[in-house]
Amino acid sequence: MSFDRVRVRIAPSPTGDPHVGTAYVALFNYVFAKKNGGDFIIRIEDTDQSRYRGSSEDMILRSLKWLGLSWDEGPDVGGPCGPYRQSERREIHAAHAMQLVDRGLAYRCFCTAARLDGVRKEQREKGQTTGYDRHCRDLPVAEAERRMAASEPFVIRLKMPLSGVTKFDDALRGTVEIENQRLDDQVLLKSDGYPTYHLANVVDDHLMKISHVMRAEEWISSTPKHVLLYEAFGWEKPVFCHLPLLRNTDHSKISKRKNPTSLRYYERAGILPDALLNYLGLMGWSFGDNIEIFNVEEMTSRFELKGIHLGGPIFDQTKLNWLNNQYLQKLSDDRFVSLIRDQMFAPEILKALRPFVVERMDRLDQFVDKNSFFFNGALQYDAVPLVPNGKTAAELATMVSELVERLDEEYEWDMEHLKACFDAHREAIAWKPKDYFMSVRLIVTGRKDSPPLFESLVILGREMVRFRLRDALKFLRQ
Repeated sequence: MSFDRVRVRIAPSPTGDPHVGTAYVALFNYVFAKKNGGDFIIRIEDTDQSRYRGSSEDMILRSLKWLGLSWDEGPDVGGPCGPYRQSERREIHAAHAMQLVDRGLAYRCFCTAARLDGVRKEQREKGQTTGYDRHCRDLPVAEAERRMAASEPFVIRLKMPLSGVTKFDDALRGTVEIENQRLDDQVLLKSDGYPTYHLANVVDDHLMKISHVMRAEEWISSTPKHVLLYEAFGWEKPVFCHLPLLRNTDHSKISKRKNPTSLRYYERAGILPDALLNYLGLMGWSFGDNIEIFNVEEMTSRFELKGIHLGGPIFDQTKLNWLNNQYLQKLSDDRFVSLIRDQMFAPEILKALRPFVVERMDRLDQFVDKNSFFFNGALQYDAVPLVPNGKTAAELATMVSELVERLDEEYEWDMEHLKACFDAHREAIAWKPKDYFMSVRLIVTGRKDSPPLFESLVILGREMVRFRLRDALKFLRQ
């Protein structure tokens, strides 16, 4: 290995909520860099402009800062290898794609979406593996230039080897290989001028001098494509290290349908950042000596890649809560009081509540009892009549499932946008307003006599509302 310095990165996509899996991968990269006196970098992979959300980038960076993970280079702090948003590196990516075209290692493909759909349909009907049929691979240069001059849309594809195998070494798994005939002629540059993940990933890792690519194991199947790109450019490959995926208790890949995955939920729920980092450190790695409680500095002092276990680590809420309790017990009196005050009873929360709750109170001592659902996490539904008359639990479960999927894509969390979202859904499923909104009210507040619904939704916040809807789903499907 000829890299002069350990340099690692995480490259989250700003397409949704900051994911606990991002924090998990970030922690292992951060600790590895610090253990080896290297650099930890954040790069925003925003090449998928159809799904890009500026607010998502802000949430990702904010959540990682909340955890206490700092980076040496990134979109907000700059650095010598910027810019650190892939959308700001389009000219760099396009120039590198053209290098491969000029050397005969890549080609322009003019196939339309309709043609590609037809090819895949025919392949399925014949029981064949679906994939690009390399229709434009040997297109004469003159014809390609004529079609370009006519403004015909095209993508740039890499000429993949048609036989043999592609191998790479994984720091945790040894040699991994895949038959080249299973690999498509991958798209490098899309028709809109944006690079695909594969091209941008390899070009940026090389130019940013990344020495070790530490990412989740779901990217193993993409790594041969990256290896072939490194070879096409004649570049030295980094060390690849694919971390085991976080999993639900049923061993499926962790998902928001079975586990809260948003880092903002854990902040809202009162999980301490040190406890969450400690817990993520236990995912796939052992401190040794039967020690379960340790901080990032202590983890750094003992960390070795060979200590990572490949068995799928189970993300267990009960274990996380236990660990968080250990940290809560260590807090000083002043720190405990300040956290309760600032996170649970912050002045801005109480001020937002006052107009809606004061009319329901005769004395101050009624405040907590009448408004406890604003400060609780999970609610108890056993004695709550969630299902409206004339509906079944299955019908309500379907309604809630559809609603929460819509809310997952609703990032403007104010009354105007929420009313529009809820009204559109209710009209689409033809539920009566009384049945629909009372069910939502009972699920998110646990009671009928709560303040106005949409004001309550705004104050509760996006994370807690979605959590309670999914929690109610589990109850309804029992």
